[in-house]
Amino acid sequence: MKKHLITVILLLYSSLNFAQVELKGVMGIHFFSSPSMQDYINQSFAYDDQLSSFVSSIIFAGEGGVYLNPEFIVTLETAFQIYSYTNTGISGQYDLTLNNIMPSLLAYYVVSGTGYNFKFGGGGGIRIVNVDESKPASGSNSYSSIGFGMIGRIEGNTSLGENVYANVGLDIRYDINGEPDSNGEKLRNNVLDENVNFNALSFGLRLGITYIFGEVH
Repeated sequence: MKKHLITVILLLYSSLNFAQVELKGVMGIHFFSSPSMQDYINQSFAYDDQLSSFVSSIIFAGEGGVYLNPEFIVTLETAFQIYSYTNTGISGQYDLTLNNIMPSLLAYYVVSGTGYNFKFGGGGGIRIVNVDESKPASGSNSYSSIGFGMIGRIEGNTSLGENVYANVGLDIRYDINGEPDSNGEKLRNNVLDENVNFNALSFGLRLGITYIFGEVH
C-alpha cells in the first residue's frame, strides 16, 4: 500500500513539475445593467442624476491555471468588482457602494502561434456581494448576499519577452447576486413595493500581464 501511495505521489509531482502553468493579473472596465438597483436609485434618490441602463464599474482580477494539453487550459480566477453612486439633494448626500468578490472556475480552448495565443472559454462560480448604503436622514448600513455567476470570455496574449505576455480580453457576465440583507432586513424599493436585487448583465474590456512557464506534456 505504501509503495502504491509513493508511486501516485511521484506521478502527480512529475505531472505538475512539467506542466505549463499560466499566471495572470488584469484590470478592466465593465458596463453592467442591474434593473432592480437602477429602479431603486432612480425612483428614490437620483433626482436629476438618473442612472442609465448600463453603468460602469472597475474589475481587478488574478487568475492561475494549468494546461492539460497544448489546446486546453483550466484556470481559477478571483475577481473584485467595485461600483459606487453618489448624489447630493436638498435633504443631503446619498451614497451606495457595491463590492462583489467573484471567484470562478474556467476552461479555455487555446489557439497558439509563435509569440501569441488566443483563448475562447468560460465558466462560473459563487458571488459574494457587499452593499454599503448611506442615506441623508437615517445614516449608513451594510448589506450582503451570496449568489452565482457565469462568464464567457475571449482573450489574446502577445509576447513581450521570455515567458511574459500582454493580455487583452473581452468578457460577458451574468451574475445572480440576489437580495442583500442586513440581519434579515433587505433593501426595499417602497415605490414598487419589492426587495432590491443586484442581479446583473455586464460586458467589459480587460488589460493585463500574463506569465507562462513550464512545458506542455
